Amino acid sequence: MNTVLAIDIGGTFTKIGVVDKKGEILGPKVFGTRSKEPFADFLKELVLNINELIALVGTDNKPIAIGIGAPNANSLTGNIENPPNLNWGKETPIAAEISKTYNLPVYIANDANASALGELEFGLGQGMRNFVVLTLGTGLGSGIIVDGELLLGEHAQAGEIGHVNVDPHGRYCNCGLQGCLETYASVTGIKRTVFELISEMREDSPLRSISFEDLTGEDIAKAAIEGDALALRAFDLTAEILGRKMADTVAHLDPEAFILAGGLSKAGDILLKPIKANMEKNLFVAYKGKVKVYLSNAPRNAAILGPAALAWKHVS
Repeated sequence: MNTVLAIDIGGTFTKIGVVDKKGEILGPKVFGTRSKEPFADFLKELVLNINELIALVGTDNKPIAIGIGAPNANSLTGNIENPPNLNWGKETPIAAEISKTYNLPVYIANDANASALGELEFGLGQGMRNFVVLTLGTGLGSGIIVDGELLLGEHAQAGEIGHVNVDPHGRYCNCGLQGCLETYASVTGIKRTVFELISEMREDSPLRSISFEDLTGEDIAKAAIEGDALALRAFDLTAEILGRKMADTVAHLDPEAFILAGGLSKAGDILLKPIKANMEKNLFVAYKGKVKVYLSNAPRNAAILGPAALAWKHVS
């Protein structure tokens, strides 16, 4: 059976899997990205895990191509360029390194662009021609589908919605700018909001006893679902900012829908309802009531499907 190898590199975890044409994932594996360590260390770990995976799925399912989704990946150069959440230097030639190791064609895209292709091919985007995927993870990524095709732009870097400005005097971002959307609307962003609220609110909260490093998006979501005032306020503030910027994006692109993916989206209606309300509140009148917002219904290892769709797009 023909398959492709899919690699999703995140700021915290890297996920790999062998994927068939129907989107079935064989033997998915997850390991820590070690983003603060040199790229050479990551590459050794990646090759080790790929070799184990290929041995596991067997020669009958040997991949014919490789797709990679990664932060700040440039599909024109094959490099990861200036990634804000990966300490790997200015340019990382990951496509060339992987192609050299496995003697297979390698296709690379920004991780959020890959996610958009995954939704288009295997997920909620099937049948849509114009939509935006927002990946709410360590940072905020975005992939834009226009007329059924991925929007790349002149430098293959279109869709950096996470780095539009929310407040020129706001939070510092790893990218070097100040006030970027992802510093507010991401797992890292909502953690920062929680710690600001801890100093501003008097209400008791289980979140007060968790360190910043140990706090997770799941912790905040669980507390909000259980009615914790501090967590609910954090989600409301996050949704207000994100909904407003989504309304701006509608004015640029006129999409049919937004699809929210990534760790923060697992909060469900706690996040979805106020996002919808704030987006609608800030929409130009021509778009009111027309733009849908969905939570991705992709399976647990869905991040793998984006790079898989990217590879299949080129070899089909």
